Amino acid sequence: MISRALAFIEEQTNLYFQGLLGAATQKYAVLGNIAKIADGTDVSEGEESSGIIITLVNIEEDRISKNPDGIYRNVDTVVKSNPKILLNLYVLFSINLSGYDTALSRISNVIQCFQSTNFFTKSKFPSLDTNIEKLHMELYTMNFEQVNHLWSTLGGKYLPSVLYKVRMVVISDEANQTEGGLITEIEMKKSALIAPLTTP
Repeated sequence: MISRALAFIEEQTNLYFQGLLGAATQKYAVLGNIAKIADGTDVSEGEESSGIIITLVNIEEDRISKNPDGIYRNVDTVVKSNPKILLNLYVLFSINLSGYDTALSRISNVIQCFQSTNFFTKSKFPSLDTNIEKLHMELYTMNFEQVNHLWSTLGGKYLPSVLYKVRMVVISDEANQTEGGLITEIEMKKSALIAPLTTP
């Protein structure tokens, strides 16, 4: 599910840049590990020449929105399973271009892309995977210490980049579910009458 969500984000980024800059023989943005690209190892031709690299840098469980009971209504039935895991993905957009002016322009365009549309649903975006109900792109601002820590972890020098928090990807095992009918009415039975106390 994570890979499908990121593939959709890659697709939407490329569609935006095609509309902005015109069609190109190569993708404007590709999924890739910026850590390996930065040190020159394990780089595919597309990742090396595309300019915009989309990298997953963290996964976080959204416990606030979690259903602790694992009971979900599905039309006229009730589904019982282990609670679904709701994930927030931290996605880094890095610009891997030699021209610094162009790199700054591209990172501005990435921000414009998700300022223009930051909420994706299946009804409006048919290419969104059927198992993903919605995605929300939220710009995540890091301080200098966090930026330094992130790029130190990635093992490369800082590139023009921006981090987005993507809400929310659902992980569940549909094979491990049980179904039951809805309770539509409650029948009340009268209890036996208790004889009143009599006085002597």
